Amino acid sequence: MTELLQPMVEDWSRALAVVAHPDDVEFGAAGAVAAWTAAGKSVAYLLLTRGEAGIDDLEPARCAEVREAEQRTSAKIVGVDDVEFGDHADGIIEYGVPLRRDITAAIRRHRPELVIGFNHHDTFPGGKRNSPDHRHVGQALLDAVGDAGNRWIFPDVGPEPWNGVRYVAFAQSPVPTHAVDITETFDLAVSSIEAHGSYLEAIGITDVRGPFTAITNAMGQNFRGGPAIALELITR
Repeated sequence: MTELLQPMVEDWSRALAVVAHPDDVEFGAAGAVAAWTAAGKSVAYLLLTRGEAGIDDLEPARCAEVREAEQRTSAKIVGVDDVEFGDHADGIIEYGVPLRRDITAAIRRHRPELVIGFNHHDTFPGGKRNSPDHRHVGQALLDAVGDAGNRWIFPDVGPEPWNGVRYVAFAQSPVPTHAVDITETFDLAVSSIEAHGSYLEAIGITDVRGPFTAITNAMGQNFRGGPAIALELITR
């Protein structure tokens, strides 16, 4: 991040986050979500999988139950009650018409002005390789925003077409453009991550606050100096 980040746009009232896995929103944007819901904005979540491949010691059906419950708890912490799960397979989400169709259906149901996604690029900030699930969902999300407004694409998917998405914002992007100050919601963001306790234990994370402080402070150095969430904003 070599350029100064701009303040995130605020001229919207409804948002829909569309990501691959439980915990994607939390690691990417929960502090921003908490700030938005505190300001009276409406945010809903669509998770395309139930994270069933995320815990090696749990067979997939049981893992899905655990991670779905943790996601719902996590979402409530930042003011989100509307959480939906899709039936795509964790770890092997394929880009294609079925994925676009499911996201299109969600956009038409929720009718958001802002759609929130997770990094769709090949790499994360710092150069680490991004996962196929993240890339495929992010790419399908960009396409589904257009699909949702065209009544002749998925004409059997209701309700009426929705052409009202004005912005798409991607968390954890290597090319962020905007940011949200999370000074007032920092603790909520940490708690929302910590709510994924079974998953965190499985991947060996014992300290959330320390790394999250470092990451958000680094983002804030290119914004207003305090902890911040950086986003890649695409205006339609």
